[in-house]
Amino acid sequence: MKGNSVFLRDRVLPLFVWVFGLLVVWEAASWMLLHVAKAPLAQSKLPYVHEVISTLWNYGGTLLKEGSATFGNAGVGFLIGAAAGVVLAVLMSLSKTIEQLTFPYAVASQMIPILGLAPIIYGIVRDEQISRVIISGYITFFPVSLNMLRGLRSVDLSALELMHSYAAKPWAVYWKLRFPAALPGLFSGLKIAAPLAVTGAILVELMGAQHGIGVIMLRNLYYGPSNTYMFWSTVIVSALLGIVSYGLMTLIERLVAPWQPEFRPKGGSH
Repeated sequence: MKGNSVFLRDRVLPLFVWVFGLLVVWEAASWMLLHVAKAPLAQSKLPYVHEVISTLWNYGGTLLKEGSATFGNAGVGFLIGAAAGVVLAVLMSLSKTIEQLTFPYAVASQMIPILGLAPIIYGIVRDEQISRVIISGYITFFPVSLNMLRGLRSVDLSALELMHSYAAKPWAVYWKLRFPAALPGLFSGLKIAAPLAVTGAILVELMGAQHGIGVIMLRNLYYGPSNTYMFWSTVIVSALLGIVSYGLMTLIERLVAPWQPEFRPKGGSH
């Protein structure tokens, strides 16, 4: 019970205060822009919060359905990209030759702007689901492989020497020493890549897909001021998808690697 109260006081309450304060400032700024500054198309620039919330409520079913399509395809691409990143990191940690052959190309691949790559992939594949999966996987694999590789090489030398002194086999060294040491790095890469995978999927949808939150966003942006609140609703849903993906990675990290300092109880309790 004490731990729950500390969590509510230290995490939930400050977050609630910040969110509530932001919404109040947003609502006040929107009112001033419309009634004081009398700016043209004021609601297109900064709409009322209560109107956006009302739109979210009224069209929640549609937004949830389209958001689920985006999140599902981004999730598949994320899993494929993460698996590819982990395999590449393990191979590079096993062989300097493999690292020298593959790492420069992996870095070079990230020099291609996603904004330019997405329409190319969509134009070649001509399938919105496969395109979203490819782009999400492409965004995911590099940060995962880089952070995983760092983690695999972060093992304490004395621990490694101890394993070798017991004539431990390579697979045992990886399973019992290197992989546990690499988990914090791995999850750092996953938490970076998860929201980016969602963004990549939405970007593909802007190219002309049939389903997804990006389709609703583009459609309402095209119709202009008359669909302002719906457009802002899609922006908020897109942000929430990214937050949810990050939160899922944090939750899994807490379950898989609970020994990390940020997950330990504070105040000296064990």
